[in-house]
Amino acid sequence: MMRAPELQPNREGDADLPEGLDPLIAIKLWHNPCWFSFRINYLAMHFNVPVYDWIEKTYDVVRPEFVVLYALGLRGGIAAKDICVSSGFPKPTISRAIQRLLKRRLIRRDGDPNDHRSYVLHITPTGQEIFDAAMPVMLEREQVMLSRLTPGERGMLSEILAKIVVDSPYWPHSIATEETGS
Repeated sequence: MMRAPELQPNREGDADLPEGLDPLIAIKLWHNPCWFSFRINYLAMHFNVPVYDWIEKTYDVVRPEFVVLYALGLRGGIAAKDICVSSGFPKPTISRAIQRLLKRRLIRRDGDPNDHRSYVLHITPTGQEIFDAAMPVMLEREQVMLSRLTPGERGMLSEILAKIVVDSPYWPHSIATEETGS
């Protein structure tokens, strides 16, 4: 397996960049006031694009649909609103995904035993097969991306990111115009 070069932050220019590192990526890594969002988005894109492309080509299931299957594969008997909250996808997107998955019989909808006005979703055996087949692909991609980290660093990264996610209910849901000066 090819190893990544040693990390050498470059603060003076493009000389001494780690081998193979694009200069604009170096700028975004070490000279960027929005360093956190760049790193998270860059990593997410390098996971999401190949994984969801494979899922779509293999199973004709687009990303929002797999987001529903993934949630139900982890825990069935949940409502669409729970999937929206945990994924960040808007309700109309998840609703369309649910409708397509229901038509393909990859999920089923049952009445909510606790609220007769609502319904809960469950993954079907066919949907479970897709979920089960995608998991090794997703895990392999994640392992490749984390391969540079020691087990201790992986644990620390997991804890730090979980801490940020747990705090997310306290973040503002929108950016007020008075905050931006617009």
